[in-house]
Amino acid sequence: MPPDHPSTPAFICGLDATLRVLAGKWKPLVLYFLFYGPKRYGELKRSVQGVSHKMLIQHLKELESDGIVARTDYGEIPPRVDYALTPFGLSLAEAMIPLCGWGDAHEAEIAQALERRGGMGTD
Repeated sequence: MPPDHPSTPAFICGLDATLRVLAGKWKPLVLYFLFYGPKRYGELKRSVQGVSHKMLIQHLKELESDGIVARTDYGEIPPRVDYALTPFGLSLAEAMIPLCGWGDAHEAEIAQALERRGGMGTD
């Protein structure tokens, strides 16, 4: 008897699908910084302030597996690896631009709301 559900995930809507790709605290920031061009690991780690080595590596691997990020290993000594958005990833990063603008335009209100909530909401 076939399973009751398909083998591919069912999404409630397009936003649900998008959020599943972006799941994780740091993925949207990784996309944001890669939007401006390829980055080596160390540069990306410095840009995404507060991310641990373990989480950044995990998120990069997931984004690579999802076809959002491409990892290029130049096979040099010392090792040189960089990360860049794929065309699929670029389309996602471009879709995030209005959210960045909204955050910039409402930064003070957001900070006040988070303060009322009892912190900056970074967890």
